[in-house]
Amino acid sequence: MRSVLPRRTAAAASLLAVLALVAAGCSGNSSSDKGSGSGAQDAPDATALDKASGVTKITFWHGMKGANGAAVDKLVKAFNAANAGKIEVTAVFQGDYDDTITKYKTSVQQGNTPSVVQIYDIGSRFMIDSKQTVPVQKFADKDGYSLDSIEPNIANYYSIDGALNSMPFNTSMPLLYINKEAFVKAGLDPAKPPTTLDEIMADAKKLTVKQGGKTVQYGFNAAIYGWFIEQLIAQSGTTYCDNDNGRKDLATKVNFADEQGVKVATWYQQMFKQGLMPNTGKKTDDAQAVFKSGTSAMHLESTGALKGYLDAAKGKFTVVTAPFPHLTSADSGGPIIGGASLWIDGPGHSDAEKRASWEFVKFASSPEQQAAWHTGTGYFPINSKALDVPADKAWVAQYPQFTTAITQLHATKPTNASSGCILGVMPQARKASEDGLEKAVLGTDPATAMKAAADSIKPQIDQYNKTVKK
Repeated sequence: MRSVLPRRTAAAASLLAVLALVAAGCSGNSSSDKGSGSGAQDAPDATALDKASGVTKITFWHGMKGANGAAVDKLVKAFNAANAGKIEVTAVFQGDYDDTITKYKTSVQQGNTPSVVQIYDIGSRFMIDSKQTVPVQKFADKDGYSLDSIEPNIANYYSIDGALNSMPFNTSMPLLYINKEAFVKAGLDPAKPPTTLDEIMADAKKLTVKQGGKTVQYGFNAAIYGWFIEQLIAQSGTTYCDNDNGRKDLATKVNFADEQGVKVATWYQQMFKQGLMPNTGKKTDDAQAVFKSGTSAMHLESTGALKGYLDAAKGKFTVVTAPFPHLTSADSGGPIIGGASLWIDGPGHSDAEKRASWEFVKFASSPEQQAAWHTGTGYFPINSKALDVPADKAWVAQYPQFTTAITQLHATKPTNASSGCILGVMPQARKASEDGLEKAVLGTDPATAMKAAADSIKPQIDQYNKTVKK
């Protein structure tokens, strides 16, 4: 699900400043734990809590608000009740995803990081390079704890060389949304949705309705959103950046100016020129409002928006979900997950704190808690066993539109393409791709627009990589 990126330039500067401090050994965090016998990035065993005196208190920074924030509070309350007298978690809302990672970078510089922090998917490369966290794989290996129940495609995103760096938490997937009544009225079968961009265009021509020269219903709409470019490239089975999407080695360039990215930009341009979709700009809220109002018959968004769409459509139209489209019928790739994961901090934290953090992260990923999270927020459960919990089964039966995401995830083969690019300046790369896409929509040659966008991000990639390799 999208996070708003209002301060991309400042965030990039902050990121590089933090990495420079870490690389130079100037971070306020010590390389050894306070009151701890293990290394800063080591995973202590279960005896760490037994040796601790009193209640071990840990802090959990997150970026969830509204109903999602209430679900976080419920999760923390349940954990504290189950660990009364031993562990106490304090959840602290830090603002949106960008606010959270910006504040986290400041906490690294000050040597005062939280025990656990929720970081969005595209912040993963920075979290790894900052060397401030203990990979959850180390805890699992220490305990002989199986991670097999974590959905493979979700685990794959947050893993490098098969080792899980952080625990997936809130996960979303991209979907094609359909207005059922609009489809039926146009003579289309909502049970046979379009599967490619060309098919969407063909259906959009039948679904677009004009009255007196004014469009009263668009066949399709979507935000000018870089995440969709990433998804469509992944659907084609190719990678968004080089070096196996940054998983073989640090990525040195983005590939969205290649054939696949240009095809996406060309399609957007044609859809707009033909009046089949409105130009709602880069704000997803604006694009969502068009679909909620019934003014567009098809729409691209994440699963995270589904519950809101169901509520908004009550009494107006029926929301149908379909798999995210492919670029062409020959494509055999799959979509990339979105969302965020939980990272356990090491430097500056005692063994007892690190162990308590691991206990909390395990609890949050358990079938019961993921079922509660799924039904309370609409995010996809990261634990496959959550779908077998009776309350979750009943919820999915009530809202069958959610089964599309489940089926789509399970049908996607984990590959470097479907696991997404981990790039140190991924937020900036996404912004650049959106700039290119917007220029194409407004009339610039798509190939020219996307090449200029890809070229614009190269210096930032080089600077990041140079900082990391110091």
